[in-house]
Amino acid sequence: MAKVAWIGLGVMGYPMAGHILKKGDHDLTVYNRTAAKAHAWVAQHGKGRAAASPAEAAKDADFVFCCVGNDNDLRSVTLGADGAFATVKKGAVFIDNTTASANIARELHAAAKVKGFDFLDAPVSGGQAGAENGALTVMIGGEAAAFERAKPVIAHYARMMNLIGAPGAGQLAKMVNQICIAGIVQGLAEGLHLAQKSGLDIPKVMETISKGAAQSWQMENRWQTMADGKFDFGFAVDWMRKDLGICLDEARGAGASLPMTALVDQFYSEVQRMGGKRWDTSSLIARLNKADQK
Repeated sequence: MAKVAWIGLGVMGYPMAGHILKKGDHDLTVYNRTAAKAHAWVAQHGKGRAAASPAEAAKDADFVFCCVGNDNDLRSVTLGADGAFATVKKGAVFIDNTTASANIARELHAAAKVKGFDFLDAPVSGGQAGAENGALTVMIGGEAAAFERAKPVIAHYARMMNLIGAPGAGQLAKMVNQICIAGIVQGLAEGLHLAQKSGLDIPKVMETISKGAAQSWQMENRWQTMADGKFDFGFAVDWMRKDLGICLDEARGAGASLPMTALVDQFYSEVQRMGGKRWDTSSLIARLNKADQK
């Protein structure tokens, strides 16, 4: 049993914090920018307590977890007024599950070392369902000793975790993850679109090709909802555009060429203009169907 703080109770953070409480029986303090949500979390679980600021939540904790929206949010809850870094004790481990840039991960790692505690960038993959089921994949950057100490606590919401490399490596691995997903979803959308336009029996096609080289998680879990034009099943287009923007920024600095990523990012911007900001990422097919109707 450890003293744990959790900062950020969004779609992902809310259930992830719950797994730490239920599976680890840790002494847990939570903070959320909208205080009512933190109090609701405590009421739902019947344990833990809500803090009024990140600094209050982090005080005396052995492990501090964070899952917020972007670089600016992350900088605010760590280094800003009443930020967690003001009170994290020496020897603690700060685990950041936010999908953010590699640069801020390195910045916060350096700031943590000055203050005498460790920092791990640990973005996750698996979406809302993975968070709710405690079955996320966690990509981690940082030092091995800190990873080993935090591993048993991270395990409460993870089915797979790996220390990828130095600070920032977890965020870079998440970028690779998002790039691969973007290409797979676009390919699936185009394949389904052609099948629909050609009058094929979609279930038979999917049953057949999902047992071959075309198989993917996206195919297994999204072809039916895509074919039905339903897009309420997970990671939102707004979030994906944020992530792909991070990928493209990193690529510019690294001298990497990401033509497919840039194109799919453009396609998602069209989905946003269609009113699909909160649709899930499989909504790329809606753009194809709309273009076909013109």
